[in-house]
Amino acid sequence: MGSGGLELPPGDEGHEGNSTDVPPGAVSLARPMEISSIGPELDWNADAWNEVRTRAQRAGRAYIWLNLVEQRLRAVVAAVLRPIYEPVHGDDWVVAAAGPAGQEWVQRAVAVREVSRRKGYLLDPADDNVLSFLTLPQLRELMVQHWPCFEPYVDERRDVELALDELEVTRNVVSRNRALSEAVLAQAERASARLLEVLGAGSDVPSERRLPVDAVESLVGDRYADVVGVHPDRVRLLRQFPAEDLFGGARRLDAIGIGLNLLVQNFSGRRLVRLAESGCRVRLLFLNPASSAVKRRERELGIKRGELSRAIEMNILHMRRVRSKLRDPGAFEIQVFDETPRFTAYLVDGDGSDGIAVVQTYLRGTRGMEAPVLVLRGGQRLLKPDEPGEGGLFGTYREEFELAWADSRPVS
Repeated sequence: MGSGGLELPPGDEGHEGNSTDVPPGAVSLARPMEISSIGPELDWNADAWNEVRTRAQRAGRAYIWLNLVEQRLRAVVAAVLRPIYEPVHGDDWVVAAAGPAGQEWVQRAVAVREVSRRKGYLLDPADDNVLSFLTLPQLRELMVQHWPCFEPYVDERRDVELALDELEVTRNVVSRNRALSEAVLAQAERASARLLEVLGAGSDVPSERRLPVDAVESLVGDRYADVVGVHPDRVRLLRQFPAEDLFGGARRLDAIGIGLNLLVQNFSGRRLVRLAESGCRVRLLFLNPASSAVKRRERELGIKRGELSRAIEMNILHMRRVRSKLRDPGAFEIQVFDETPRFTAYLVDGDGSDGIAVVQTYLRGTRGMEAPVLVLRGGQRLLKPDEPGEGGLFGTYREEFELAWADSRPVS
């Protein structure tokens, strides 16, 4: 007998829920589903996990950019509007700045702040203010309403609004944990970088002009020393980092390797002449094509005898022709070394804090075009530049180049 006065059917096999033997007035109970039957439906296969990771990676990158933009915009709004409204309205200066048009969303922010206070969600006393609870569109509204106050500090209102418009799609997708496409993420990163630059929060890393600082790199860069890029091979490197971006505008270029194909075959001789004439000092260090190390490398790669040495000779001759066209050939030095080649490295502006480097190690049986590539940023590390003795890989390869250069012979 159930608690409601109804008779429950017995649980034996002769009284299933669809049995005709159920007594009048009894309530039919469906048998529970076997637990094992729902297991396969809950499992995620490899494709599902890959999709989830991709979504999380894109959303994480977008969130970092949005977080940086929101913090910067909040700081700009506070710096400009607080001195105007706080002397008269005190702690309610944000409410006063919003005016009648913004009363609804400001009061909503006030209510959320009070709830956060009661539930202990305010972990930092610096966040215990209404401004910290305004969203990106609301901060934008404050700026637009008081544009004459911001105009002396921000050149173009249109640039700010266009960038914020582009970020709105990403903000809505990330806040609702929906899928973010690669194209929209790229657009959001460009818009965020442009907006931070307009708001006076550009990167202070000297090499930013040639190798842009990624938002994720600036937050976790200390985990990876000065490595800011890893590419499976040289082809993928050049897709994202063309030779013109790497070598163009350099004031110093030091390179060491077997044939230096990344420079010789991807940066024209005419462009090299212009680069050297503009004041760039170039030092190129090739493997001696007549050395025994070339023959060993040919055997490793499984190529015909003399093929690699002829390729190196052609590259050296090409660089000699470039040097012959310069008014100051002494600024374009070419030398060869006879030791076993261990790596190839291109050090751009390696003598300053704005240097970058592209480095590849030589692998047995793998041509240089197919070897993994590291991109290094010179100078101090991004997050902890004040820590002594925290050098990265850039200095190591620069020192190796100088040692090899000192033991090499010039090419006439």
